[in-house]
Amino acid sequence: MRRIFNMPEDENLNIKLRRLIETVDIANLLTEPLTASIRDILAVSAAEVGAREASVLIRDGAEGDLKFLAATGEVAEQLLDLKIPAGKGIAGFVMSSGQPMAVADVDMEVSFYPEVDKKTGYSTEMILATPLRHNGEMIGVLEYINRSGNPPHEPFTPDEMDKAALFADAIASLVNAYESAKLFRDLGEKVVNTDSEMNIDEVRSWLGNLRSSAEHREMMDLAVLIREIASRGEAERNLCREVLDSILRFSNGRGDTSFLSL
Repeated sequence: MRRIFNMPEDENLNIKLRRLIETVDIANLLTEPLTASIRDILAVSAAEVGAREASVLIRDGAEGDLKFLAATGEVAEQLLDLKIPAGKGIAGFVMSSGQPMAVADVDMEVSFYPEVDKKTGYSTEMILATPLRHNGEMIGVLEYINRSGNPPHEPFTPDEMDKAALFADAIASLVNAYESAKLFRDLGEKVVNTDSEMNIDEVRSWLGNLRSSAEHREMMDLAVLIREIASRGEAERNLCREVLDSILRFSNGRGDTSFLSL
């Protein structure tokens, strides 16, 4: 079998790349079903509150900016590339205050942040925004944009705000799980730190061999198993936490072999 990396520094890069791919694959296995579930709830809840569009925003970095995690509607894909500066917009107000907000006409609301519309070409008329909380902590904002159907449109009602709050509870649990799983990807960003040059074709071949290896499949199976067990209830989630804590303690003692050791 032809060696792809044959120098000491390349072997070190080999190890780092292996750790990175394992980390990213686990992150994807854990986060993709969560974001899909969030989008499903957004679609159902938007119909329940009579909204045309819906989105979830979460914190982005230490400065307090918000980014779109999931969205439905005609500009959903564009929203995923956008961020809202800390404290800006109706979402920023809800995030900082922890209070829901319904705006019947955004042109009359001074806190409205028009830059999102400018970048997407969408025309926001009204908003219902409610906080996402997990264990008492603000973790994001759930927004419903515009009314479905033909005008004239009625403002969002108190009853619809109550419905939005119920959906927010379910979405907040998924967002919290997403943030926890995403830590794997954040770990991966720290793994590779090298200036070594690589042959891209050889790396692609090497990645293909890695993904088909028995060790890699076992790691993916373990990640899926943990996710499935954790979804069954609070007791199962606590069990998974204990298992992962044990793995981390074991990993810290074997930093030369574990992909969790950075």
